[in-house]
This record gives sequence, C-alpha cells and structure tokens, in this order.
Amino acid sequence: MTADRSGEAAVPDKFYFKIGEVSDIAGVPSYVLRFWETEFKQIKPKRTEAGQRLYRRQDVVLILKIKQLLYEKKFTIEGARQHLRQRSGRAVEPDPPGTPPDLTDIRDELIRIRDMIDAHRR
Repeated sequence: MTADRSGEAAVPDKFYFKIGEVSDIAGVPSYVLRFWETEFKQIKPKRTEAGQRLYRRQDVVLILKIKQLLYEKKFTIEGARQHLRQRSGRAVEPDPPGTPPDLTDIRDELIRIRDMIDAHRR
C-alpha cells in the first residue's frame, strides 16, 4: 500500500479501526497514540462499552499527518498543534504584547516558511 502526501492511500477503506490496527498503519506503538490523544484534541476515538478505542478513518489520516510533522519534519508537539490549527482555518492566538519569542517559536516559524517555499517550487 503506498501513501499519497495526505496519507489517504495508506488507510484501508473501513469506518473504524482498533488501536492495534492504527498502531500498525502508523508504525508507532499504542502508548504513543494514547499520548497523542492527550496532546491533539482533534483525535477523538469512540469507545465501545468495554472501553476499547475505535478510531475513525479521519482520525487515522490525522495521526499519519501528526507522525509526519513530528518524525519527518521534526516539529515540536506545540509546533505541530499550531500547524494543524493553521491548516484547519482556525486562528492561532498571538502571544501577549512584549512576549519575547523563544527558540521553539522561531524554529517552528522557519519550518513553516520552508514548507511554503517548498510548496511554491512544485
């Protein structure tokens, strides 16, 4: 199974996935998926009566995007959250006036600029 840039082709055509299936598709351990649920509120698996997580296809696509941002593009968790918020059209809250930028913010902005340049070259 080959994936396009969004990860869509890598996700089997079904409605719900158990955490083990998502772990296999994304290539990350189950505990990483559980951690990402706490960090990325957009990941909202349903729960069975027994409490087992059932991820929707859109959750799996989002998980693949998060993995790409964190592992390939080397975003921080906060940088990935910010990137996803910007991509979803939601405004990013600015820092209060007078707040000095930290190195993480500068790095995230440089990555964002690099991505824009890469997209323009295509």
